[in-house]
Amino acid sequence: MKKITLCLLFFSMSLTAIMAQTYTPTEGNLKNRKEFQDDKFGMFIHFGPYSVLGNGEWIMNNQNIKVTEYGRLINVFNPQDFDAKKWVSIAKSAGMKYITFTTRHHDGFSNFDTKLSDWKITNTHFKRDLLKELAEECHKEGIKLFCYYSLLDWTRSDYQYETGKTGKGTGRTQKSDWESYIHFMKGQLTELLTNYGEISGIWFDGHWDQLDNDTDKTLQSKVNWHYDDIYKLIHSLQPNCLISNNHHLTPIQGEDFQAFEKDLPGGNSTGFGGQSISQLPLETCETMNNSWGFNINDRKYKSTKDLIHYLINAASLNANFLLNVGPMADGTIQPEFVETLKEIGVWMDKNGNTIYGTRGNVMKPQDWGVFTAKGKTLFAHIIKTPNESDYIFIPEMKQKIKKCYLLDGKKELKFKQQPEGTFVYLNGAKIDTIDTIIEMQIQ
Repeated sequence: MKKITLCLLFFSMSLTAIMAQTYTPTEGNLKNRKEFQDDKFGMFIHFGPYSVLGNGEWIMNNQNIKVTEYGRLINVFNPQDFDAKKWVSIAKSAGMKYITFTTRHHDGFSNFDTKLSDWKITNTHFKRDLLKELAEECHKEGIKLFCYYSLLDWTRSDYQYETGKTGKGTGRTQKSDWESYIHFMKGQLTELLTNYGEISGIWFDGHWDQLDNDTDKTLQSKVNWHYDDIYKLIHSLQPNCLISNNHHLTPIQGEDFQAFEKDLPGGNSTGFGGQSISQLPLETCETMNNSWGFNINDRKYKSTKDLIHYLINAASLNANFLLNVGPMADGTIQPEFVETLKEIGVWMDKNGNTIYGTRGNVMKPQDWGVFTAKGKTLFAHIIKTPNESDYIFIPEMKQKIKKCYLLDGKKELKFKQQPEGTFVYLNGAKIDTIDTIIEMQIQ
C-alpha cells in the first residue's frame, strides 16, 4: 500500500509538472516582457457610455439601472471631440510608453466595431470605430497598445449573472448560457487580435465577480472561465501578445505579467491585495483622483508629487505604473489630468533615465527613500527629508562604489563604506521637494 501511495504521489507530481510546462512563451513574447519591464509607465483609459452620466464606470451596478434603460445611452453617447492624436500625444508627452484601453467594460459596451453585438460604438451617433483610430495612432507614434477586456457583463443574459456578485439589479431574468458567453468572448478576442494590428497585451478584469470575496485566496471560481482555451487562442493569434488578469491572485499558466490594483506589490490597503508576488513582470494601476471612469463630482486629485512618488516606488519594487484617465463623454481628457500629466512629463524628461529600463528590489527601502538600478549604476531616490541633514545611510550595502554624485548638476559626493553600511555625504546639497537623486557607479 505504501508503494502504491508513493507511486500515485509521484504520478500526481509528474502530471502537475507536465501541466505547468504546457505554456512555453515565444522568443518574441519574452522580448516583449523585457520591453514591458523597461517601459515602466503607461496610461490606463476608462471610457464608455457611463461617461455620459458622469458618476464613474460602476454606475449601472451601483444604481441598479436596468439593461433597457441603460441601453438608451447608445443614443446620447457621442464622443464627437475624440481625437486619437490628442490622446496619444498626452500620453507620450507624459513619458508614457503604452496605453491600456477599455475595449469592453463591465457594462458590456464594445468600443470597437464588433460583429458579435449591436451594443457598440459604431451604432452610436459617433459611428466611427474608436479603437481602430486609437490603434492606428499608437502604431504610428510607437506607443504600445494593450486592450482591457471585461470577463463579466452586466447586460448580456448569457453571462452567468445568477452566481455573480455584481449586476444583480439590472433586470435580467432569462436563464444564462455559459457556453454561449464563452463563445462570444472568444469571438470578440479574435476580432481584437485580427482587425487592429499588433496588440501588445490583453488585460482581463472581472474574475473576482464569481468569488465570494477578494480576501480568501483559496476560493474557487463558481464558473469555468476556460482560461486554457482563451489564453491559447490569444497566443495562437498573436504569440508575442502579453496576457494579464486582474484576478487579484497569483498568476496562472498562460499569463505573462502580474497586475496589482491600486496597491504596490506586497501592499493591501484596498483589500484586493494579499496575493504572492510572482517572478513575472509586474504592474500596478492607480487613478488620478478616486475614479476610473469620468466622475464630475470627484475633485480628490492626487498631486503631481504624489503620482511621481508612486511611479518611483513602483519602479523600486520592479513594477510598472499604469496611471488612469477617464475622459469626459465628449471624448476629451479633462484639463486637470492633462496639466498633471504635463508636469509628470517634465520630470520624466529630466529624470526618466532613473526609471526607464531599471530594475527594482536591489536594496531595501529606507526611511528617506528607495532605489532603482540599471546595470552597474544604482540610483538612490531621496523622496523624504532624511533624519540627518548632512548624509544618508545605506545599511548592509555590499556593493563597492567607484563614484557617487548628484544626478542634478553632476556634483560629486563623498562617501564612506563600512561593514555596517555606506554613508553618502550630501555636502550641503539642497533636497528637492519631489526627488533628490544620487547616482552611484558600482564596481
